[in-house]
Amino acid sequence: MTEDLFAELPGGTTICHRVEGPADGPALLLVAGLGLDLTSWPRRMVDGFTGRGLRVITLDNRDTGRSTRVRARPPGMLRQLLARPVPGAYDLGDMAADVDGLLGHLGAGPVHVLGMSMGGMIAQTLAARHPARVATLTSVFSTTGDRRVGQPARSTLLRMAKRPARTAEEAVERHLSLLRHIGSTTDFPPDVALERAWVTGVWDRAEGRPNPAGVARQIGAIQASGDRTAELRSITAPTLVIHGDTDRMVHPSGGRATAAAIPGARHVEIAGMRHHFAPGVIDRVVDLTADHITATAGVRE
Repeated sequence: MTEDLFAELPGGTTICHRVEGPADGPALLLVAGLGLDLTSWPRRMVDGFTGRGLRVITLDNRDTGRSTRVRARPPGMLRQLLARPVPGAYDLGDMAADVDGLLGHLGAGPVHVLGMSMGGMIAQTLAARHPARVATLTSVFSTTGDRRVGQPARSTLLRMAKRPARTAEEAVERHLSLLRHIGSTTDFPPDVALERAWVTGVWDRAEGRPNPAGVARQIGAIQASGDRTAELRSITAPTLVIHGDTDRMVHPSGGRATAAAIPGARHVEIAGMRHHFAPGVIDRVVDLTADHITATAGVRE
């Protein structure tokens, strides 16, 4: 298994991360979504990227996995529903600064960045505020923060509002239930055995200590950041936006708005894809991202 490494950042945050692939390959940073740790990137996807000669960096965002769990009070359910973050809470800019700090710790120059969902928002913010760090940007099933686009379906919100799991098996069943809703059961069905093994691994990696307060704080970070459309217009990194046309977690309008806001962005909408990297779609995402990197080689490096 790839080793967990730890970067102690100047502000006191510790970021757990992994690095794999050819030592001399161009670096590709993968930024995961809401409440997801670095193991959420499917092995087939990571192997696909390393097989294309890329050196892959994955990380646990703050309040996720083995990175720092923030002690600040999380927003309650009412605040989340009303989009009223706790005063003084961290935002996406702080999470992007964590990524910038990690890249500094690794001595990385401009890297290629792929972010999914909330990770796409962090990646967008990194590209806008720390442009020297980003060679290319790929934003997958993400959005701009404009509340008129990219909103989850009401049915999705109701499923996410359930109390946290108390056992590993309950966590597995909760995940599979949500996946039946936000994933594609027809065009790109999940591998249930792989999903079970992944959730069990996440539970064990967290030593059976789920962090619902961390998820709430990350939701607060998204809401505290507001509409980032104007900031996205400042991004200069060559950008690819990928989204599914039936996404129930982040409505496809979020991907369209992201591509419209970032100058020169290419937008690819995959028919039948929802909010999940199922086996049937992974190779397409790997090829699109790797080809994007290859096509823009030398533009920012």
